[in-house]
Amino acid sequence: MEKEIYIIRHCEAKGQPFEANLTERGLSQANHLAEFFSNIKIDQIISSPFWRAIQSIEPTSHTKNINIVVDERLSERKLSSGDLPDWLEKLKTTFDEMELKFDGGESSQEATNRAISVINQIISSDHQKTIVVTHGNLMSLILKYFNEDFGFENWKKLSNPDVFVLKVKNNDIVYERLWQEF
Repeated sequence: MEKEIYIIRHCEAKGQPFEANLTERGLSQANHLAEFFSNIKIDQIISSPFWRAIQSIEPTSHTKNINIVVDERLSERKLSSGDLPDWLEKLKTTFDEMELKFDGGESSQEATNRAISVINQIISSDHQKTIVVTHGNLMSLILKYFNEDFGFENWKKLSNPDVFVLKVKNNDIVYERLWQEF
């Protein structure tokens, strides 16, 4: 059975904390996401528990009349528990050194494993078309899992929001970017 898994990076937010709201522009982008999915049949919606992810998909959830399933495994990756002034360089390094882990943080491999466990669960389910809402770093790690060439420079080019589709057919998985800024 062919499946489509739409991986969405949340819309523009006011910050990084768990409870950060979308900006006014982000709320408008969330409505554009609902328009984008208006002609696509969706069977389920799974989201990170972070408020910006949930807000990003709420308009789509309402128009599709599908409840949002919150899954902790789609949470933003924690690079470190401390302040890292050179966090961008450290993040870049983690794309090449998947096991690298900073104090109180999560390695790229650990984050990939939890995200891919969600994808594998979807693949083994009866659902044909699923929306998964997450964060830029985790989205990048999912895409890197299916194409090792997806790296830091690709992460930098992601937009808020962004949409990729994983197409699963006969154990073959390919992806493509679908989102174009409005």
